[in-house]
Amino acid sequence: MSTSQHNERVALVTGAASGIGRQVALQLALQEGARVYVADRDAAGAADAADAICQAGGRAQAVVVDLAEIANLPDALRAMTNTYGPPDIVVNNAGIARTIPAADYPVDHWNTTMAVNVTAPMLLIQHALPHMRKKGWGRIVNIASISGVRAGTGRLAYGTSKAALIALTRQFAIEVAESGVTVNAIAPGPIDTPMVRSVSGNGHQSSYADMIPMRRFGTPEDIAEAVLFLASARSDYITGHTLAVDGGFLASGVLVRNLFEPAPALAA
Repeated sequence: MSTSQHNERVALVTGAASGIGRQVALQLALQEGARVYVADRDAAGAADAADAICQAGGRAQAVVVDLAEIANLPDALRAMTNTYGPPDIVVNNAGIARTIPAADYPVDHWNTTMAVNVTAPMLLIQHALPHMRKKGWGRIVNIASISGVRAGTGRLAYGTSKAALIALTRQFAIEVAESGVTVNAIAPGPIDTPMVRSVSGNGHQSSYADMIPMRRFGTPEDIAEAVLFLASARSDYITGHTLAVDGGFLASGVLVRNLFEPAPALAA
C-alpha cells in the first residue's frame, strides 16, 4: 500500500460498487493511501469492493446510500461523517442513464436522473465544503460525460444532466477557489463498464469504437488515472475545468476513415 500524499486524508467515492467508481476507490486507497468511503446503493457490491481494498492492504469502508432519495440524503451524509469522519476528497461518480427517444421521455425518469446526476452531487459538495474550507484544502472531482458536451441519440435526460453537472462544476469552482478547494470534472468517452454496456448494447460497441480516433473503448483505469491527477497536489492551479478522457472523440469532428488512402483503381 502506498503511503503517499493522501495517507491522512479521507475520500468519498459514489457509485463505487462497480465500474469506474470501484477502480477510482481502489487506486485512491492503494496508490495514494487515502481512507476511502465506498458509497453505493448496492450494499453487497459496496461491501465486496471495500473488502477487496482492505484485503489488498488499503483502508475502505462500505457506505450504503441511495442518491435518488434526495430528501433523506443530508441526514444520511451527516450520519456517515459522524461515524467515519468528513471527506477531504469527493468523487461524484454515481450516475444513471437510459436510452429513450426525446419525444417520449417519461418525466419520472427525468426527475430521478436529475436527482442522482445533478442534485445529489450538489448536496455532497455542500456537505463537504465546511470541512475542506476549515482545512484550507479539498478536491472535488465530478464524473460528467462527453454526452454533456455533444448530443447523443436517446440521451435526453442523461446528456442534459451531465451538461448541468459541468456547469455546476464551474459554479462551485469560482466560488470556493480562494479557500484552497478545487472543483473539476472529467468527461469520459465510451468506457467499458456495466452501465455503458446496458445502455449501448454489446451489438453497438463496434460502431461506437469506429467514432473514436483511438479505435477502442476506454477502461475504468483510464478514468481513475485522471481522477488521481485532479485529486493530487500536481493539479493545485487547475479548477473549473472539464477534462475529456475519450480517446480523441470530442476532438475528432468529422472523422473519415481511409480518407488519405489512394482510391481503388477502376476496372478496365
